[in-house]
Amino acid sequence: MHSPVIADHLEHMSVDELRPDVRNPRTHSSKQVSQIAASIVEFGFTNPVLIDSAGVIIAGHARVLAARKLRLERVPVIILGHLTEMQKRAYVMADNILALNGAWDLELLRKEVAAAEDELRKLDVFSNQEYDELLAELGL
Repeated sequence: MHSPVIADHLEHMSVDELRPDVRNPRTHSSKQVSQIAASIVEFGFTNPVLIDSAGVIIAGHARVLAARKLRLERVPVIILGHLTEMQKRAYVMADNILALNGAWDLELLRKEVAAAEDELRKLDVFSNQEYDELLAELGL
């Protein structure tokens, strides 16, 4: 195994310069984009968009859609110029699939949700119905 490249250079680019990858298999509903936009308003744009040297989005399609919805002019990006075409295609899938492979520590999640429920309900990120469903699922 070789040493990993550590991308450490954050830039800010115009949203208009970023191009979606036409091969990206991940879809995003308008509801999800609205939730991401609300999260950006509440917490800031905390997760940069990953792009290639030509400005094609590798990871962050939904964040860019949310940025457009919010009429943001610029967003943080990291340029992954070291990836081959095949690595870019594989990364798109790995980035999405690996996140799905995670699990919750349900007891800790129950405690965190119970401790922060009032504050969580004040956020515009999720609807009250979604919180109620989460609470029911967690047995709270």
